[in-house]
Amino acid sequence: MFRAAELGRKIAKTEYKKRALVLREELLGLQQELRAQARMPVIVLFAGVDGAGKRETVNLLNEWMDPRWLVTRAYGEPSDEERERPEFWRFWRDLPPKGQIGLFLSAWYSKPILDRVYDAIDAAEFDKRIDHIVAFEKMLANDGAVILKFWMHLSRAAQKRRLKSLEKDPLLSWRIKEKDWENWRRYDQFIATAERAIMLTSTAYAPVHIIEGVDPCYRSLAVGTLVRDTIRERLDEIVLQDKLKAELKAR
Repeated sequence: MFRAAELGRKIAKTEYKKRALVLREELLGLQQELRAQARMPVIVLFAGVDGAGKRETVNLLNEWMDPRWLVTRAYGEPSDEERERPEFWRFWRDLPPKGQIGLFLSAWYSKPILDRVYDAIDAAEFDKRIDHIVAFEKMLANDGAVILKFWMHLSRAAQKRRLKSLEKDPLLSWRIKEKDWENWRRYDQFIATAERAIMLTSTAYAPVHIIEGVDPCYRSLAVGTLVRDTIRERLDEIVLQDKLKAELKAR
């Protein structure tokens, strides 16, 4: 499943700058169309290997689009208040309204995957939690939400290089904790668990896109293009549906 995201794809910076300028204009335009129609929310989830660019990609989308109409959230361990409530409550309250886009880091996939990797739960419990995720996403889709999920990927060797590079950077070294290296040591278990999660949750209404995270230019354009194309397709569907309804009503 992940081999196609370990090919070392790269895009030259000159080409990236040209394409990114156009893509940013298109995303801004679609964001305004989305707001004007106010018919659906867009939910974009980021998960994946540590160091593969999840945080950087979310930050970039906030630069490319108007952040006033973006809901951006990242999640850690649940608070005492959140533990007293249903599992998905903290995600539910942060969902974007119709006409806006939500960008979510370490959301409802993170804890089940990590709990399974660290043997806090067995395979049966993991599948049970995944079933809850599928039901949650289906409910959101049935309510009209557009759901995009990105798995940002690095090979084991590429992840090691990335973590070492971040450690050596005086401005970014704070991001690397011993937990990141422990996750790397469990890379095989992590990938096997992620593969099962993706297999069970990548659906027509909530697809998972695996993005190679080695080259920031490539991953940025890949994610931005998929966000653009998905929103454009859904907006066009709504226009067509409205046109057909108007024609039927006029008969």
